[in-house]
Amino acid sequence: MTRHYNFCAGPAALPVAVLERAREELLDYQGRGLSVMEMSHRSDEFIAIAERAEADFRQLLGVPDNYKVLFLQGGASMQFAMLPMNLLGKGGSGNFIQTGIWGKKALSEAKHLGFDCHVAASSEPNGHREVPARETVNISADAAYLHYTSNETIGGLEFDYTPHAQRPDGTRVPLVCDMSSNILSGPINVSDYGIIYAGAQKNIGPAGLTLVIVRDDLLGNAKPGTPSLFDYQMLADAGSMVNTPPTYAWYLAGLVFQWLKDDIGGLAAMDAISQRKADKLYAAIDASEFYSNPIAKHNRSRMNVPFVLADAALDSAFLQQADAAGLLNLKGHRSVGGMRASLYNAVPESAVDALIAFMADFEQTRG
Repeated sequence: MTRHYNFCAGPAALPVAVLERAREELLDYQGRGLSVMEMSHRSDEFIAIAERAEADFRQLLGVPDNYKVLFLQGGASMQFAMLPMNLLGKGGSGNFIQTGIWGKKALSEAKHLGFDCHVAASSEPNGHREVPARETVNISADAAYLHYTSNETIGGLEFDYTPHAQRPDGTRVPLVCDMSSNILSGPINVSDYGIIYAGAQKNIGPAGLTLVIVRDDLLGNAKPGTPSLFDYQMLADAGSMVNTPPTYAWYLAGLVFQWLKDDIGGLAAMDAISQRKADKLYAAIDASEFYSNPIAKHNRSRMNVPFVLADAALDSAFLQQADAAGLLNLKGHRSVGGMRASLYNAVPESAVDALIAFMADFEQTRG
């Protein structure tokens, strides 16, 4: 069997070591004679899997004791609704830094639900090529929280700073971050945030799981009438098991956490690998007159690298030949076109080397 290089933005590549471990345990998990997919989520075996996964995740990110970690369903998009329901129950407005499609969707969903919202800053005037300068973020006097997307998967725009969530009177408000596409790519200071959330299908595991890190003081503030499955307090009290959780995705995420700890050596090591992969690809793009990337250099994403060809008429040929060469899922999002190479944790450095070599050959023959 030949495995190709997968540059998909999500569902994304998974570590080969994780897939091999899952294959070994698929029919018979550690001598129990059944698959994890067949286990009761209340069984001792699955509780042990869940607890190990959470402990490893906490260790990797250094999650403080005064934060809960929730393993939920619904994708990061469901958090666009859950966040205002849980954080605006006592009034105030949701504040948003809008830097692309996913940030816009988070803002739109809060507005759709009838909550007061304020755009504290936006990169729309520059075409989402550079995040707003730190000093231009204008938080409203009634802000209940400040939300931003640390890495815009589609546009390839990544923050190079952590926003300061403070009202004009100096009062701090919770900082909320959608880290779906760059969580676990390097160390972060969880204490800077009130809530961090991430869909799993990029750096955590397969689709179907969402992780939410929520500070204890932000629990119990849900708007009256919030559905039980949307209430962070109820989910935390039930250990993420108000209903049956996505058990197999939870198990696979746990294997990814073990891989990051044991095989990679933790997030500092992953950070160095992520930087090296991105630097290589951007250097190849910048050295070429045939390929280009539109993002300001200090905001270029390490996880999602969009690029365009000098002649868009060659896009189809590029994709066909790349696919034939085992370089998969390089087509850019339909909203922006061009190409996009996603360099998530499980994408090996050899994949980047192969892509760079292919791009050079294509430029030489078709440029």
